[in-house]
Amino acid sequence: MAHLVVQVIERCENAKESAHLDLSECELMQIPDAVYHLMRNTELQTCNLSGNVLKKVTPKFALKFSAITDLNLSYNQLSKLPDEFATLSALTNLNISHNSFIVLPQVVFKLQKLASLDAQHNAILEIDTDEAISSDCLTVVDLRNNPLSRNCRRKLEDFVTSFRLEISQEAEDDW
Repeated sequence: MAHLVVQVIERCENAKESAHLDLSECELMQIPDAVYHLMRNTELQTCNLSGNVLKKVTPKFALKFSAITDLNLSYNQLSKLPDEFATLSALTNLNISHNSFIVLPQVVFKLQKLASLDAQHNAILEIDTDEAISSDCLTVVDLRNNPLSRNCRRKLEDFVTSFRLEISQEAEDDW
């Protein structure tokens, strides 16, 4: 455990130079407050939190790291994102693949600059929006390997999207 703490601190120190914070594979259940403290004078550009055991990301993350452009949350245990994520106005790439999302969070459509959303390999059945999904910046939303409900698929097929939407072919044995 102690070596992980050292690892996190070292990676924060490195991020002060590079503005790229890599906290992947640190066995984090949450983002330690120390990280925010260590990074308080750094304007982070990217953050990699993949391969941890995060169950949630707190609003604090979005408020403290509001300038990030690239966020990798893949391979965690997330099932929702805080509404405060909408304040990540520079975020262009978001990876939430290999998590526990059942619903694609609506907040992703509020990210003004989001171009690429990777949401593969979740348990997404529905998309949390009744409005048409519209975005000026989105170029690709990848929803492959999710058990999208038939209703959701229909909704997606009806959407006229300006971006590429990737979904797996419907399984034949759909019961």
